[in-house]
Amino acid sequence: MRKAIPFLLTIGVVASLAACSPADTTTTESATGDCVPTASGSASDAVEVSGDFGVKPEVTIDFPTDVSETERTVAIAGDGDLMAVEASTANVQFSLYSGATGEELSSTTYDETGLTPFPVDAEQFLVGIVKTIECSTAGTRVVGVIPPEESFADDESRESLGVGADDDIVFVVDVVSVDEPAEPALPRADGEDQPAVEGFPTVELDDDGRPTITIPDTDPPTELEVAVLKQGDGETVEENSDVVVHYVGMNWTTGEVFDESWARGEPSTFNTGQVVSGFKTALEGQQVGSQIIAVLPPSEGYGEEGSESAGISGTDTIVFVVDIVGIG
Repeated sequence: MRKAIPFLLTIGVVASLAACSPADTTTTESATGDCVPTASGSASDAVEVSGDFGVKPEVTIDFPTDVSETERTVAIAGDGDLMAVEASTANVQFSLYSGATGEELSSTTYDETGLTPFPVDAEQFLVGIVKTIECSTAGTRVVGVIPPEESFADDESRESLGVGADDDIVFVVDVVSVDEPAEPALPRADGEDQPAVEGFPTVELDDDGRPTITIPDTDPPTELEVAVLKQGDGETVEENSDVVVHYVGMNWTTGEVFDESWARGEPSTFNTGQVVSGFKTALEGQQVGSQIIAVLPPSEGYGEEGSESAGISGTDTIVFVVDIVGIG
């Protein structure tokens, strides 16, 4: 099952790129073995890219493109020590284009604030994006031409970017740095139990550690509230860092679970800089092995627009119980 967490991610292109996509059998032999890059093709070779690495490129596309599988062409060869392999994280600047029209759909800012971590994992990210990035060393600029079958699996993600159901996407990415694969995550939070906090939803754990949340018969708080249920003693979650978590998200108003990693059978990995503000605040400063509960009013979650796909209105308060099981 997918490890992506579309309901947690902030609105924007990164959220769309992290949305569920078709599975792929894949690509690298292992994190320590020889990496086998995706092959180039006539469509990716025909994309003209100019400009220095780390600076937004000038891109000309021979549109419309029509590929049956992702094609990858190296525009600038890097010589970094680390290579983007399975379970590592590539920190990138990118520009995204429509293969149908050649028009730019989105891009990062190509400065420090725009540097974006992408997990090299086809179960967390779009298969075609992973195929484009993997086997790239730091300092490499690559071009990927990606078919619909290896990009967006849901209409909402395509529509948010203006991509047609039958359109390829063209992805031009500068791999600025690569973080090595993280240590294996804990299966569940293993910290010391903490006293329950009055007024919070109650939490009970099944034998595997999955939380069941019970909402109190009271009005929700109007400000962000966070409590520690289990206090871990592992590494601290720093600002804008990659974390590995198990979580359950529930709508306080309806009592319905709108998203959870436990149902997918494995934890999720994401960067705290790419989630809604209340979730970011709740996680940063906590330690691995901790379990927390966070109650997010709309202003700390999805705002007045809510999230229709998650069944969250603009007035709904949401609750997360999160096991922090690793640092990515």
